[in-house]
Amino acid sequence: MGKKVLLYMTLTVSGLAMVFPILYAFLISFMQGGEVLQGSLWPETFSLANYVSAFERVPLLTYLWNSLLVSVLIMAGQLVLCSLAAFAFVFIEFKGREWTFYLFISTMMIPWEATMVPNFQTVQSLGWLNSYAGLTIPFFAMAFGTFLLRQQFKTIPKELYEASQIAGISKLRFFTGVVLPVAKTTMTTLAIYSFLTAWNMYLWPLLVTNNEANRTVQIGLKQMQTQEIASDWGVVMAGVVMVILPTLILLFAGQKQLQEGLTQGALK
Repeated sequence: MGKKVLLYMTLTVSGLAMVFPILYAFLISFMQGGEVLQGSLWPETFSLANYVSAFERVPLLTYLWNSLLVSVLIMAGQLVLCSLAAFAFVFIEFKGREWTFYLFISTMMIPWEATMVPNFQTVQSLGWLNSYAGLTIPFFAMAFGTFLLRQQFKTIPKELYEASQIAGISKLRFFTGVVLPVAKTTMTTLAIYSFLTAWNMYLWPLLVTNNEANRTVQIGLKQMQTQEIASDWGVVMAGVVMVILPTLILLFAGQKQLQEGLTQGALK
């Protein structure tokens, strides 16, 4: 009994320590500049003035829309391409399949910074700077997503696929009618992971965009910190709250699917 109480106390303290920065940022978003500098933990009044100022001083609504659109496009692109690639690596026999897969997975060991310059030169040569194509297409084919879905697809018996071929069912129909429904949880996991990763991108959008019409919300937050409103941390935190709120909602809503999807492919 004593060990269980100690365990719950430790978990409670750890949980509060993790939640406190987010909660304090939310409280700061209602504070005036003087209150923040005084180290207040609770705002004197709860006013939406900082949120209104955040939208007025930076085109935050445009940045939020761009981030949402880019994240949804990357999520959709990864779901389509990674699922098709995983299906090919599991069910379609071709020469050098295993070596091709290992070569593909080995790209996960290459730091993204090492491919940043070649990717930028490719995007520039295609004329995709300041466009949604340049922000999204380089992230459609990801080794992690293909690996995750391949592990899930391998739990489907090969005999089922062979029987479908004998029955005259096309590969596409087997893929959409059998494989995808079985891998629904893993697909949800990949969707959440890819959306959150794309939403939090900063360096790549900063490289391939130089106008406000195409820039994402992470760049907008940096602009708020570097402009003259940097001393007004209430406005900055109001912007931060609006940026992290969609990700927190998505993370909490899909937490169960995320955990199941990351472990399901490891079990036969």
